[in-house]
Amino acid sequence: MSQQNNKGEAAVLAAETRVLRQFRIVFNSIKSHFREVERDAGLGGAQLWALSVIAHSPGIGVTELARALDIHQSTASNLVRTLTGRGLITSAREGLDRRGVALRALPAADAVLQRAPQPFAGVLPDALASLDPATLARLEQDLGALIARLAADEADAQVPLGQA
Repeated sequence: MSQQNNKGEAAVLAAETRVLRQFRIVFNSIKSHFREVERDAGLGGAQLWALSVIAHSPGIGVTELARALDIHQSTASNLVRTLTGRGLITSAREGLDRRGVALRALPAADAVLQRAPQPFAGVLPDALASLDPATLARLEQDLGALIARLAADEADAQVPLGQA
């Protein structure tokens, strides 16, 4: 009976090891892409994604940028501050009440985007977007179970991987 139990534990351990290795592959692929972005573009992954959104949506506001990147508005504000400080975007008050801030890419942003590796959003969002709905649903359910087991902080969902 103990031999059967050991075989069952070995099978579970083997599955755990296989899945752990899959996570390592995913995380290392993401890290590799971020290193490539940093090397080629001189920006972090989240900064590059934000810059690409601003370049493709002239006049976008910080709230809309946060929504496009699925991040907290304060995180988007920090990205905007960094990109403005690096001379890649401008931030100007526009509109009748002058409360809204419009973001626009400067010419220097074009050079950065041209030399940056794609996808600008990162390899994980790009790969997830290419999955069929049934696969995404299974993945969402299974990752939800894993997150519950980890007792992870749900607020981390809005922290870009490049900044974690």
